[in-house]
Amino acid sequence: MEQAGSAILLTTLRNLAKRTPARYLYHRLKAAIGGASQSDESALLVGLTRGCPKTFVEFGFHPTEYNCIGLKQFSGLLIDGDPNIVKLAQAILPKNVRAKQAFLTLENLAATVDVSEIGALSIDVDGNDYWFLEALLPRHPHVVCVEYNASLGLRPLTVPYDPAFERHAKHPSGWYHGASLSALTSLCASQGMKLVAIAAEGTNAFFARDDHALPALDPQSAYLENALRNRWSKTTAAWQWETIKHLPFVEVGRS
Repeated sequence: MEQAGSAILLTTLRNLAKRTPARYLYHRLKAAIGGASQSDESALLVGLTRGCPKTFVEFGFHPTEYNCIGLKQFSGLLIDGDPNIVKLAQAILPKNVRAKQAFLTLENLAATVDVSEIGALSIDVDGNDYWFLEALLPRHPHVVCVEYNASLGLRPLTVPYDPAFERHAKHPSGWYHGASLSALTSLCASQGMKLVAIAAEGTNAFFARDDHALPALDPQSAYLENALRNRWSKTTAAWQWETIKHLPFVEVGRS
């Protein structure tokens, strides 16, 4: 009986979502009771940011699914290139979270990220992740969550910077983007940050400043394949690499 009632409620909310402004109510309720991150990123960030400045910046989001969604007491800045996503976020998210619409490039990055001290930085743009992180690390964020491309294995590689990067335009598989775990670990180490966690589904890596009392992980043993990608594609990281290895990459050093 309870299951039937829940199903009726969910159907009603979905129907409401088709109309404006009722669809904002649907997403507000979803954000409040069902908002989450892609894997366990939200829970990891809650634990890793204890004692950090209560600010976060996140690139690439949906109002009901983003990595920093669990940082309820933080002042946040969310950035996305989709104006509809940003408009929805501005309508339903609490006042302590700002949403900006911007297609980020290295040229507009500094002006767009108008946060002086960053407690948590989350980057998932499916393209220039490495280059944006390289540009922002001198601001010394306390904790970084960044998507790594498990399809690259442990090769110290990133895609070349392209201000108009769109992964499906680059290759129909969508597997050509971002940087490997080794490349990101090496980059963060150059700015005094260590690898401290990997999301359970093999999607995101977490780094913390060396002055945080957290044990460092070895990327060789911490690396996980992207379980979500493997499931929907019915392939493995090795197969994915064979598909994209002919494309241009930049070798950025070993951790």
